[in-house]
Formats: sequence, structure tokens, C-alpha cells
Amino acid sequence: MINRQFLLAERPHGAIQEHHLRYNEADLPELTSGQMLVQVEYYSLDPSMKGQMEASVSYAAGIPIGGVMRGRGVGRVIASRNAVVPVGAQAFGFFGMQDFAVCTGDEPHFHVFDPPVNPQAALGVLGGTGMTAYFGLLDIGKPQPGDTLLVSGAAGATGSVAGQIGRIKGCRVIGVAGTAEKCAWLVEELGFDGAINYRQDDLTSALDVLCPDGIDVFFDNVGGDILDLALARLKLHARVVLCGGISRYELTGKPTGPGNYFNLVLTRSRMEGFLLSDYLSRFDEARGDLRAWFESGALKQRATVYEGFRSLPTALVALFQGANTGKMLVRSDLQLEAPQP
Repeated sequence: MINRQFLLAERPHGAIQEHHLRYNEADLPELTSGQMLVQVEYYSLDPSMKGQMEASVSYAAGIPIGGVMRGRGVGRVIASRNAVVPVGAQAFGFFGMQDFAVCTGDEPHFHVFDPPVNPQAALGVLGGTGMTAYFGLLDIGKPQPGDTLLVSGAAGATGSVAGQIGRIKGCRVIGVAGTAEKCAWLVEELGFDGAINYRQDDLTSALDVLCPDGIDVFFDNVGGDILDLALARLKLHARVVLCGGISRYELTGKPTGPGNYFNLVLTRSRMEGFLLSDYLSRFDEARGDLRAWFESGALKQRATVYEGFRSLPTALVALFQGANTGKMLVRSDLQLEAPQP
């Protein structure tokens, strides 16, 4: 059986290009005791992948040149020599950009959805992005009823979930996104109280109108100018959640720091970053709450789905161009193999 793969061909400097990944075909090894074979159905594209391609982040090992591109996926166990995970199980994990992944189930992020869930939701609201929003907003942002919550990158996978959790917790939620269509989705479908199109609206004026009394919680996925404008509008004892900084991901030099940082002192506020891996021991808690909200309709998801394995490099480039509304996914074009005993 041939395993199609995308390997890291070279490290990006600045914008990711399709040629940074190289197509490859490999033979599958025989399973040994304790192992299983997962056929991937959907692939997740996430901003954190760039840092791993560059080998520039301390929280995850860099991908070696010639190594399989790392990434989350969801699929089915089609063969198993594992006593715990049977064939047919729906599995989630870091399976990489390949048709098939061999794993043991002991990997830190590996999870079996039982009963199975919508595979797009498994990678979105119930997966890494949903849990990132959950822990970042609830543990660091600590939203209270009546708080004004501002979310940057609000139409992305994590931002859209963070804003909806804020609504569930009784916040007044304002989102910042990059198109009129994305802003309409935030307000009309997700229940945000307002949205700002940063490409068309004057951010300063829009924030003055939509956050007239200031900001209690800022969930930041972008950094840059938006972060600086938010810092200038913090209320007393505000919380700034640093989740991502997509504005800097394609820069070649060092970004400038926020000029309004001293307002953290004046308002006695807190700005804190986090990683999802900090919360491994609480993943079941997060999935339980997220699944209950999702199945009740309180939490919604949209995905931008590219079709076919070969579209993975295109989808990754498109992610950093802001082409997605909600979760960016690729659906495999490989017919699901019959499970093997």
C-alpha cells in the first residue's frame, strides 16, 4: 500500500510558498504489537505550522528537512494491533500530511471520539482550535457577565469559537475580521454584538463606537496594530489573552513592540500568553463542555474545505492569506479502506 506524503523541502523565510513542501510516496511498514494504522480523512491547517517549518519555536521540535509535514488530522483506524483501540474507531491526532499514520495511542494529543462526531467538528470546535479558545478565554481571560470582549482574527477557527464562548458566558462580544462577508457571519450567525472590517473601517473610530467604555477582555490572534489599539482601551483590571500573532508570521524581520504597553500598568491589567499543551490533563473537561454546547446549537462552526490530498500546499498558503472563514481543512480524496483485522 502506497502512502502519499508531503515532506518539508526547505524552511520558509517570510511567506510560505507551495515549493516549501515536496510530494512523496512511501511504503507502509508492518504494524508491530501495540500499533494501529489510521487512514486520515480530514487535515487541519493551522498558523502554528509555520513556526515548526521554520524550527523557530521552543514548544515543539522543528520538522527536519525531508520529514513528513506535521499537522493534526482525523480519520479511521483501519488496522490495529492495539488492545485498546479497535478497527473502525474515529481517531484524532498529529498524523501529519500523509494518507496513513502509524501510531500507538500514547501520543499526547491522540484521542478517540466515541461515539464518533462530525469529522470537521473533530478538528474544529471539538479539536485543537476549540480547546485553544476554551482554555485561553476561560482560564486567562476569565470573562464575566456584562464584560466587553474584543476578539481579533474573529472569523478564524479559534477566534470564532472564543467569541461564541464569550457570548455563552454573558459577554458583549466585538469581533475584528478582514471582509464584509466575515463580519456579517460573526454578527448574523454567531451572535456577535458587533464586527469591524479592519481592511475597510477606521479601526480607531470603530473601536471608539463599539467599545465606548473600554475593553475588559481582549482575545488576540493577530498582534501588531490591533493589539496596540486594544491596549489603549483597556478598562481597570482588564485581561489580554495572547493566543497568536498572525500579523507577524510572514515578516522576515523582528516586529515592533506595542507602544501602548504601559497602559497595562495604569489599568492594573494582565497580558498573558499560553499554549494548548499546558492543559493536556484537562482535555476531557474541555471536550465535554464544547461538545455539549455544539450539540445544543449554542456553539457553531464553519469550515473552508479544500478537496483532495494534493491541495494541501495550496490550502496552507491560503491560510496565511486569510482565505478561510472558520476552520481551514483539506478533505482526502482517497477512498476509505476496508478495516483489516
